[in-house]
Amino acid sequence: MRLPSKAIDLIETWRLGFVATVSADGRPNVSPKGTFIVLDEETIAFGEMRSPNTMANLAHQSEVEVSFVDVLSRKGVRIRGEARIIEPSAEYDALTPKFQSIWGDELLTMFNVIIVIPCAEVKPLQSPIFETGYEESDLRAQWKSKIAGMPT
Repeated sequence: MRLPSKAIDLIETWRLGFVATVSADGRPNVSPKGTFIVLDEETIAFGEMRSPNTMANLAHQSEVEVSFVDVLSRKGVRIRGEARIIEPSAEYDALTPKFQSIWGDELLTMFNVIIVIPCAEVKPLQSPIFETGYEESDLRAQWKSKIAGMPT
């Protein structure tokens, strides 16, 4: 399924996706991954590091759902697909330049594998706050102000 341009912009701006998997005994697992990229209009990927539960769950069940949220607008996208694990190989090497251009060599050396997710289903997310008449610009301003006031 094709990613809408807003979804592509969201992923490439925030890069943080929350990956939902299911264990062999049926327990849900949600794990944040901060290395997401858009490979093309129908495929996303992330570099896996320090994710033993996610990897164990993918070995059992390859279907995942990933949520991306713009914390300022309270809008986002849910993407479902069958994850494919790319071990170090020629295919892995072909995928690394885009990751490298964003994060450099140091982070890339921490990757164990690259997880590729063809988008089978794409659904928008939106906070119920919009049902009360809030505008996106209002929420963005409100949350920017709140973040600016947080201690560092």
